[in-house]
Parts: sequence; C-alpha cells; structure tokens
Amino acid sequence: MKGVNISSSRHPTIEDISTARSSLDTSIRKTPLHKSDTFSRMVGTDTFLKLECLQKTGSFKVRGAFTKLNSLSSKERSNGVIAASAGNHAQGLAYASSKENIHCTIVMPRNASPAKVAATRSYGARVILSGENYDASWDETVRIAKDERLTIIHAFNDRQVVCGQGTIGLELLEDLNDFDRIYLPIGGGGLAAGIAIAVKARRPNVKIIGVESEAFPSMKESISKGKLQTINSGYTIADGISVKSPGEFTYEIISELIDDIVLVDDTSIVKTMFLLMERAKLVVEPAGAASLAYLVSNGYAKRNERVIALLSGGNVDMYLLGQVVAKGLMFMGRMLKIFIQLPDKPGALKNVVDCIADLSVNIVEVEHDRLSSNISAGTAGVYLSLEVEDSSHEERLIDLLKRQRIRFKVLG
Repeated sequence: MKGVNISSSRHPTIEDISTARSSLDTSIRKTPLHKSDTFSRMVGTDTFLKLECLQKTGSFKVRGAFTKLNSLSSKERSNGVIAASAGNHAQGLAYASSKENIHCTIVMPRNASPAKVAATRSYGARVILSGENYDASWDETVRIAKDERLTIIHAFNDRQVVCGQGTIGLELLEDLNDFDRIYLPIGGGGLAAGIAIAVKARRPNVKIIGVESEAFPSMKESISKGKLQTINSGYTIADGISVKSPGEFTYEIISELIDDIVLVDDTSIVKTMFLLMERAKLVVEPAGAASLAYLVSNGYAKRNERVIALLSGGNVDMYLLGQVVAKGLMFMGRMLKIFIQLPDKPGALKNVVDCIADLSVNIVEVEHDRLSSNISAGTAGVYLSLEVEDSSHEERLIDLLKRQRIRFKVLG
C-alpha cells in the first residue's frame, strides 16, 4: 500500500496509527503478549511481556521504517533513502527497503559493532562507515543526502515513524481487555509517543511510564525543564536508549501524554537480561530489557493491577551477551571468584578441589599464577571461578574452606 495518507494535524491520531497499521499488511509480525508467572512473582503483580524482541529484524524499529517508506512519493522511492544509525534503525530500514525495492544507504560510525554492520549489509543496504560517533555519522548523512538527493529517514523524530511504532499500542488494546500501566523504554521518544497516542485515545486512565537509562535521562530532563535538554556525557550498555537529546516532535507528544519517566541502572538491566534468558528463554538487548528491569528492581505496590513491560528488541552483541551471563551470575549470588595461595607441590590443589566438590560447587574456571610479585617462592596462586546455587550455598562453601584452614580471599 503506497502513498499512505496520514492526517496533517499537529500530532498524529489513533486514526493515523490505524491507517499506518493497514499499510503494514503482512510486512511485520504481530508479536505475542505473554503473561509471565515468574516475573509476576518478582514484580508483585500480574506482569505481561510484549515480545517485540521477536519482531522481524529483532526490534520494533521495522514498524516505523515500513510506515515511512509507504508514505514516500514515487520520485522519493526511486531516488532512494538514507539514515544514520549504528543499531536497530539501520537493520529495520535496510530490511524494509529491501522488501520495497528501494535503494538504501546507512551511515554508521567507524566503531560500530561488526555484527551490526554485517546484519545491515545482509539486508542489501549500502553501508558507509564514517565518523567516530553518531553525531559525525549524522553530519555525513546530511551531506550525502543533499549530494545524491536521497530522503533521510529519521529514527524517531518523524510523524510517520511515530505512527508505525504506535501500532504496538493497537495490538496491546486488542490482546488485553484490561490493564493499568505500560512500562516502555524511551530513547528518542518515537516508540513512547506512538504507543501513548494509541492507548490514551481508547483507555485514557491507563498510565504510560517511560524508562530511561540513568546515564541518559534526556527526555526526563527535557520535560522537567520545559524545553529540550542535551546530555553531554554518560555511558550505558543500553545503547538503544543512550540518546543525548530527544526529538522535538516526540518531546511535544510525550510531554502531553506521558504519566511519568523513571530511571534504571546498568546493574538492574544486566540482572534482568540474565533472568530473561534463564527463566523465560528470551534473549533481550539491554535497551529492550530496561522497562522490565525497572519493575524487577523496584517492585510494584498494587498487587491487584495488571502491568505491561515492553521488551523492545533482541539485538545484542554476542560478546556482550557472554559478559551478561557472567556478571548476571555474580549479581545474583551464583558466581564466586576466590584466590587461594598453596604450596607448589603435587596434591595441594586436589585437596581444595575435593572440599569444593563435597558441596557440589561447580568449578567454572581455574587460573594458576606462579610469577606475580605477590606470590611467594615455593607457592602458587590459584584463581577459581565457582558456580553456586545461591548466597546460602556460598556461605557454606566459605565456612568449609575456613574450617579446612585453606588460605583464600574472596574477589567477587
């Protein structure tokens, strides 16, 4: 469906979002809304997970990309499109463009994840690596768009993109007759703006709660100060919501419709990613897990209410995933790292291993050190990474090592 006509009023309406949905046809998946008993117990009330991490290309971004492409004129389509992105917008637009037979260029920072670059190229996009960060890539995008007469597709600060993301709100209204709150991640604001328009139009009493990273609270600060604010520095593993300044278009919508914006830290996100993998068998990226991370970390006071946490994406770098598993085990009290200094003679380590085995503790990693300056001659230092069941199991192990007079130090 080409040339979709979305109204020209100041802000999109639920009718505009319905029009956007009709234009998507079978281009995207209607993702599941799943009630999780595990997370309901952790949060303290009925908790439903909107699994947009199972969307095509692994993120909600493809919804807005298709909607925007469907609004282009024949000339704009023939000229091609361009975007600056190092992540989900790149992949969503590249995929949508390939399905619509539109030439697509994506400008990514030179330090972009090789996996994300490869994924974007696999959808047929021309990828240009330029600049050390997003801002530099954006400048190059603007230059190329002007030189080659390409249409820039913004990741969030765009009317049609907001309408596309808002189709998630329509699905929530269809799939759950009664709910009280939605927690969703906020970066640039396109997702929150679209869902808020759709849900508030039909159920104005539903609370929409945005979740930002503590490192990049740009939307929260903007609403608090009454004008757009820029966060100049910060770091978070949730790169999908590490936006220095929200869009002006999305800011206007969110400032009118959002009920609250809360903040979450990286430790909470890592714990929740780990729990999602272990308990729900879901791989969710850091930004995608932010909304549930806030709920798991803070709980929910009203036990008779229904809340929805939007898991917005599942595109996580495999190296980061390995760190998440290791750190998740440590944060959950399931991984213990100790240092032991032993006589450097046969059988010394076996005695320690036997003690550990007696408590059914799993040895994950062993590292010997004989050369460091803190290791006395005639001794060996041994670093052990151990998997335990819980903090009680850990305490029993430490007590046993003490009773066996084994010299050790807990490192983490």
